[in-house]
Amino acid sequence: MKSSCLPLCLSLAVFSLFWTPSAGLKTLNLGSCMITTNLEEMQNEFSQIRERVPEDQCCFLSHILELYLVMVFRNYPTPDIDILRKISSLANSFLAIKKNLSLCHDQMTCPCGEEALEKFNQIQNHFKQLELQKAVVKAVEEIDIILQWMEKAR
Repeated sequence: MKSSCLPLCLSLAVFSLFWTPSAGLKTLNLGSCMITTNLEEMQNEFSQIRERVPEDQCCFLSHILELYLVMVFRNYPTPDIDILRKISSLANSFLAIKKNLSLCHDQMTCPCGEEALEKFNQIQNHFKQLELQKAVVKAVEEIDIILQWMEKAR
């Protein structure tokens, strides 16, 4: 993982990767850091994606976890060793879930429909449009959305 001396503000409400400036911008006061974002728009975007891919949840989640494992956790910028340990722990948890999803895919119980792949590609394209470190920080911020989504799938 790369380190940076510049602390970046907390980051992916799955995805200010859906960043679209509009009148609904809110300022978040995070200690000495203030950021402006449109949380409502991000929630709406993610809800639309979630609603459209319920039959492909396994596939969609597998791709999201891969994005986190390959792009996010490996590039999270922090010199704080405790945070790095927590990132590593999260990455290990995501990897374990990803391995189980791969087994389901191998057994043909994890279908990948065209719509799920299309929606994931949209997320990935939004991610790639942002500067890497900003996208990574945003993605880490938005892990709670993924966890809530997985919780609802129980």
